Parts: sequence; structure tokens; C-alpha cells
Amino acid sequence: MILPSYSSYYWTQHAKAKMAYYKLSENRVRRVIKSPLRIEEGVAPDTIAYMQPVSYKTRNGQKIWSQELWVMIAQDNKKDAKHKIRVISAWRYPGMTKPQAALPKAILDEISQALETI
Repeated sequence: MILPSYSSYYWTQHAKAKMAYYKLSENRVRRVIKSPLRIEEGVAPDTIAYMQPVSYKTRNGQKIWSQELWVMIAQDNKKDAKHKIRVISAWRYPGMTKPQAALPKAILDEISQALETI
């Protein structure tokens, strides 16, 4: 996958508000997108969620961490699109999620509300 340039990102108001709330910079969110530990299908249609631990330790050959950063994006595949990646939401999750595990209802509700305003 070829990653777009920095100017190819579009930041929704919801994403900006969540980044401010969780004290995440644009560069930190881009880093999650660039090198995620896990990629999953987003909860909203046609979205992708990227996860990266804030930091991790290795114990007995396994990576463990106490917080995760998640970024939900939608890709615009149109040839003439100005922004290739639309950042819909970003959040900090306390703990370790299991692959393909459902997100907490509070986070799902917030994302649903944000998608309605786009």
C-alpha cells in the first residue's frame, strides 16, 4: 500500500475534537496510520480502523501494553479526489483489545453521531 502525502489527509471536525481531547497530534495519528500493529474493518461502512499501542513491553516473547491508539479512516479512491484519506475519528483506549473484538458502546455511539454530521 502506498501512503499518500501529508496534504492528502482530510480531518473531520469530530476527529479534530477527539485528537484535542486525547492530546493526539496530527503527526501521531499519521504514525498510527503509517505503521499500525493491527488493521481491522471499521464499524462504519467503508471504513478501516488502525491500532497502535502507545508503548509496549516484551514479556516471555509477547508484546503487552496498557493503552492503544485507534484511528478510523475512509479512503477516497476517486482519481480527482483532493484528499485521499479522510480521518473520521481517533481515540485512546485503556487496555488491550482482542482482534475482532467489538468496541465499547460509548465509542460506537460517538462515531455514529460523527458520521451523521459528515
